[in-house]
Amino acid sequence: MQEEKTAVQIVSSDEAVNVIQSGNRVFVHTAAAAPTALVGAMSRRARDLHDLEVVHLHTEGDSPYSAPGMRGKVYTNSLFVGSNVRQATNDGYADYIPVFLSEVPELFRNRVLPLDVALIQVSPPDRHGFCSLGVSVDASRAAADSARHVIAQINRHMPRTHGHGLVHSSRIELAVEEDTPLHSHEPDEPTAIERAIGRHVAELVEDGATIQMGIGAIPDAVLASLRDHKDLGVHSEMFSDGIVELVEQGVINGAFKARQVGKVVGSFCVGSKRVYDFIDDNPSVELLEASYVNDTSVIRRHPKVTAINSAIEVDLTGQVCADSIGTRIYSGVGGQMDFIRGAALSKGGKPIIALPSTTRRGESRVSPVLKLGAGVVTTRAHVHYVATEFGVANLYGKNLRQRARALIDIAHPDHRENLEREAHKRFSTLEWR
Repeated sequence: MQEEKTAVQIVSSDEAVNVIQSGNRVFVHTAAAAPTALVGAMSRRARDLHDLEVVHLHTEGDSPYSAPGMRGKVYTNSLFVGSNVRQATNDGYADYIPVFLSEVPELFRNRVLPLDVALIQVSPPDRHGFCSLGVSVDASRAAADSARHVIAQINRHMPRTHGHGLVHSSRIELAVEEDTPLHSHEPDEPTAIERAIGRHVAELVEDGATIQMGIGAIPDAVLASLRDHKDLGVHSEMFSDGIVELVEQGVINGAFKARQVGKVVGSFCVGSKRVYDFIDDNPSVELLEASYVNDTSVIRRHPKVTAINSAIEVDLTGQVCADSIGTRIYSGVGGQMDFIRGAALSKGGKPIIALPSTTRRGESRVSPVLKLGAGVVTTRAHVHYVATEFGVANLYGKNLRQRARALIDIAHPDHRENLEREAHKRFSTLEWR
């Protein structure tokens, strides 16, 4: 039975956010779907409120609610720290909730974090009254389902995507119409270092594999090195422009996937207009909830899952820090562990950590020990492959001394002598080589 179309009440952005009251917890739609007009209006409204809590994953665009002047008015509680709230988080007037992306939807649905208001951005309603969450379904669908008040920014630039992202207009209490281009990222040209990492990682990807990757120069460099591969599938928490060309060339066809055969599956999407146009009303692409996409039991069913994730630093035993620089929070746990473990359990799967050997300041990212206070996002027991521009270290089944040797071999040559020295101190009771 078709649902009856329901007219959405259209108001100004300042009128829409009047439902927000002191002490409320407000969710903001993820990444490129962050509703700029509503975020701005909420921030203006917050000046007259107190104890307002804003929760979200990574969001694109400005976050005026986290400015220093909002102290005492708004408290930002991020589930993944983006650049727009990083300073506030590390200055102590915002906070960070470490959590696997797969678990975030249940924080809302099970009322561990009950939501008063969800600010979302959607496509215009179709003739049946359904809007689409477009580029970000992730935990945003759960937020839209469980919040007491749902306020929407309706935008004709928002793609209509297939999957879990349909929200009926009857669920939307108030809406504003704001047709502005989505937040976008144009792909950067990979550096020589990033291209080298891409080639090393691509050599690990087998034909028929199901791949997971993120956004940025290294994932793009990996994808650019996969043009001669065959029958790849995509099951990834997020994806960007890099997959489009491979789909168009037939390299990605999803022929051997165990679920959603033939389809590109993600939880959210960030990129340029090219990828947004690609996913718009495309039945070969499904954006699904993170509780499904990032579920280890789902991931492992696919063949040869090759999970490609990055890190801030890796120590000589294989511990991976991916959310902080020492005690300073930089990003979040996200879905790295979901996919690293899922890939390890997949038949023929390969969990990969890929990173440049040094920071921009020349410091080694292969470290004797992690920095004081650094968060271990992926444990040394979970890590199988680590790739830099100097090659790939296979740590699976290796003891601590063997791991140190393998990681030193892919560290930057300028740092290997010091790493050798530190390894010798650590393993001096036996011949560690």
